[in-house]
Amino acid sequence: MSQTSYLRLLPWTGPEGKPAHLVTDGTPSPLALLADSVELQQMETAAVILGLAQPMVTTEASLTTGQLRFIIRRLIESLTDVLNIAESRGRRIPPYDSEQ
Repeated sequence: MSQTSYLRLLPWTGPEGKPAHLVTDGTPSPLALLADSVELQQMETAAVILGLAQPMVTTEASLTTGQLRFIIRRLIESLTDVLNIAESRGRRIPPYDSEQ
């Protein structure tokens, strides 16, 4: 009986800056649990950054170009992390049964 293996996209990059993956059978290994914890921290950070940025980009806010660039960089970093998490989790969702 062969065990099914999955390629999980990890929430960090490898030494060359390329995407890092974990070959797993779906069991909660220490590395998979660490990845889950990092993903949770990344999502919590993104929520905090979004909450802080929203009042800073209203029409009433008067920010310098440098301040706006700083906010945009943080938002882009957070969005990149969240999209990576969504891609990783989407790959782990089994496809719909086409016979239904």
